[in-house]
Amino acid sequence: MQSHLFGRMPDGAPVHAFTLRDPSGLTATVIQYGARLTALEVPVAAGARNVALGFESLPPYLADGAHLGAVAGRYANRIAGGRFTLDGREYALSVNNGPNTLHGGEVGFAHVVWAAEPDGDGLLLTNVSPDGDQGFPGRLATRVRYRLQSGALVIDYEARTDAPTVLNLTHHAYFNLAGAGTILDHEISIAADRYLPVRDDLIPTGEVRPVAGTPFDLRYMTRIGDRISQDDPQLKLGGGFDHCFVLADAPHPSVQPAARLAAEGIVMEVLTTEPAVQFYSGNFLSGQPFAWRTGLCLETQHFPDSPNEPAFPSTVLRPGETFWSRTVYRFGAG
Repeated sequence: MQSHLFGRMPDGAPVHAFTLRDPSGLTATVIQYGARLTALEVPVAAGARNVALGFESLPPYLADGAHLGAVAGRYANRIAGGRFTLDGREYALSVNNGPNTLHGGEVGFAHVVWAAEPDGDGLLLTNVSPDGDQGFPGRLATRVRYRLQSGALVIDYEARTDAPTVLNLTHHAYFNLAGAGTILDHEISIAADRYLPVRDDLIPTGEVRPVAGTPFDLRYMTRIGDRISQDDPQLKLGGGFDHCFVLADAPHPSVQPAARLAAEGIVMEVLTTEPAVQFYSGNFLSGQPFAWRTGLCLETQHFPDSPNEPAFPSTVLRPGETFWSRTVYRFGAG
């Protein structure tokens, strides 16, 4: 592992970058700000290709609203109305997506500097979120470990709290396996026979809908461009795909296949212990260097707005419990 000074926060605090290398040729660079993945280089015949969208310096990240490459939390995705009730008490959260809370609020995990240290063959990043941070209850201690193993990026998440709270962690990497251009020619499959339809503010309606007979049936490899502009009300609401897919065989104590992505000679498999994956097709990216639909996210996670939907899998974490999950991004030729 190598490290260097990536930049400084406005208050002068240093932000370091760490580069991990695997004997297969896979290379990942992670910075302390937001525990963000800034680059992921995959070996190809011509050498190496960066398949993750990222900036080369700190200032663009400080102004970034797209959560580029970040660990999202305390609650990834959306919470309706920025409110939820737990054990009979209502909590009001920081709102940053219209009236809703997105990816933990105005100053979520993507916008703080994590402590970082080598950890065996990986990089361990830690963050302590105080009680009341962005409105969430409990002092939450979170650990995220990155490591490279046999051509795969493995991300482990762990968290503990001293008071009942809700938690949903994910990784917000934007992938483009071609290294440039849009993601419309990428082929994708998602191991889900159901998905969560959304309202016009992209909050789930509470329904769990079969994918069969809809553009959301991605159980077999499908070119994204052949589906994304179909005449479907849900695609119009999201401006493309921005939906949570319910994985058929999750959650699991060990990782199970979630999705597969292929383009320009690279295949990426996503495996996870989580019960869902949010497929986001970069519909709100704009400007340079990352324009509309030049990257996509496959965010393994629990369901959006679970604290307000009793029928959804619980995201409550209580004192004495340890949250743990793992997601694997495995690369190969194809």
